[in-house]
Amino acid sequence: MARFDLADFEWELIQPLLPNRPRGGTRVDDRRVLNGIFRALGTGSPWRDVLGRSGPPARRVM
Repeated sequence: MARFDLADFEWELIQPLLPNRPRGGTRVDDRRVLNGIFRALGTGSPWRDVLGRSGPPARRVM
């Protein structure tokens, strides 16, 4: 488990609060995305620097 990853007991508290019906494209693992968000916030890194581990980049809307 990495420094900013959610512990199992934290994930058990958060998981029921997340939506469970998929909309749009294919979903990435929610825990993986949250871990990436916490990593980016905790280190000040841009999202593009944590993408490989945390999920795909956001689509640009023009």
